[in-house]
Amino acid sequence: MIDTPLWTPDALEAATGGRLHGAPRAITGASIDTRTLQPGDLFFAIAGETRDGHDFVPAALARGAGAAVVAQARAADFAGTGPVLAVPGASDDPVLDAMRRVGLAARARTGAAIVAVTGSVGKTGTKEALRHVLAAQGPTHASVASYNNHWGVPLTLARMPAASRFGVFEIGMNHAAEILPLTAMVRPDVALVTTIEPVHIEHFRSLSAIADAKGEIFSGLKPGGVAVINRDNPNYPRLLAHAQASRAGRVITFGEHPDADVRANRIVLRPDLSVIDASVMGIPVTYQLGTPGRHVAMNSLGVMAVVHALGADLARASLSLAALKPPVGRGERTVLAIRDGEACLVDESYNANPASIRAALATLAGIETGPRGRRIAVLGDMLELGEAAERHHRELAEPIAANGIDLVFTAGALMRHLFEALPLSCRGVSAATAAELADSLIATLRPGDAVMVKGSNSIRMGRIVEALKARYANDPTQREAALSAAP
Repeated sequence: MIDTPLWTPDALEAATGGRLHGAPRAITGASIDTRTLQPGDLFFAIAGETRDGHDFVPAALARGAGAAVVAQARAADFAGTGPVLAVPGASDDPVLDAMRRVGLAARARTGAAIVAVTGSVGKTGTKEALRHVLAAQGPTHASVASYNNHWGVPLTLARMPAASRFGVFEIGMNHAAEILPLTAMVRPDVALVTTIEPVHIEHFRSLSAIADAKGEIFSGLKPGGVAVINRDNPNYPRLLAHAQASRAGRVITFGEHPDADVRANRIVLRPDLSVIDASVMGIPVTYQLGTPGRHVAMNSLGVMAVVHALGADLARASLSLAALKPPVGRGERTVLAIRDGEACLVDESYNANPASIRAALATLAGIETGPRGRRIAVLGDMLELGEAAERHHRELAEPIAANGIDLVFTAGALMRHLFEALPLSCRGVSAATAAELADSLIATLRPGDAVMVKGSNSIRMGRIVEALKARYANDPTQREAALSAAP
């Protein structure tokens, strides 16, 4: 229960230039989706890809929205329906413009230290790690899921309580110049780039162009702010140039490079965790990371760099990282009860690109299997790879062999190129869609197996995860949740 309203009527009218019709309920949150709207949320009726949010205003108010933000030209349509904030504007979406203005007002009123995170791989996991670590040191507000685009960033800002001590914002992009307006809204005190990899490469001429697009995040830094950069990445010099051209007061680097400011001296990888022996600006720090995987360990160095830049407590951050667990779709593990034994499911279904699949395969290789257990990779198409897409898929055969993966199932036309590049002994089943794979995989699993599921969002690899949980999850709560989520 929030005691202090997130927004007062006067503050909303001042921020948007709009006018309230009807008495709003206490505003305790913000939403653009009636499916997840909570009582007290301010509902922004923005125009979606297929539907206009104005179509859902009556439903939002009926579900207890504090008020609905609507275009001034549509306000009369909702007379008597409930409280609405009518906002002016001549753009295609005046409500989205109003949400941006509310976001800017939230940024202007807060005294929180703000962090912005981007990168080709690992930005959501790093954002969640920062949320976890900083929440132990003060009220922390952060992006939900991957709310990192033109509507996700202003919505996250609009939701930020004035009393927050820390704010953590994920900023994403598919094309050049998309980060510029978002980082200008967030105005971070610290901006972090995790790494540069060939993600969304079909929209760019080169990896250097992706680095330039990610480097845009530094343009929004407050004067004297801190840029945090991966020292190990080949595009480090390019990112450094962007940071030096910004208003950053200093640059902090992280990685295994001998010149990194936050340097891993030794990383011990175990099936369920990692141990990192590091130097943070010359200070020896050893910590345990509750989430396994070398890529996660490397990003944890970026987390420690941000903690240092904020002046937060490194020792407390080290303790917090031990309790860090992977979120759903990004490494979450589930014990599957199969006949008279157990198997391990690793859910990496949220998204995929060449770098993240290689990292997931390496993590799968470190999982202990039973006496007759196998390591099974279930992979869906990687999208937005441009003309080199077929090659990127075929080349996954090398890390599959190097990591000792026993069996591979694939979904999608692009992953078919990988499937055909594998030795016959390694081939499971190849199907056109993820839904077609579930039954074959269920029939194949046996006690002792470790199975990892990964693919681009639109391939819907999460359906396979839900099918496995619904059939085999050892935890009744997980099994019931999977059954309710199953299509």
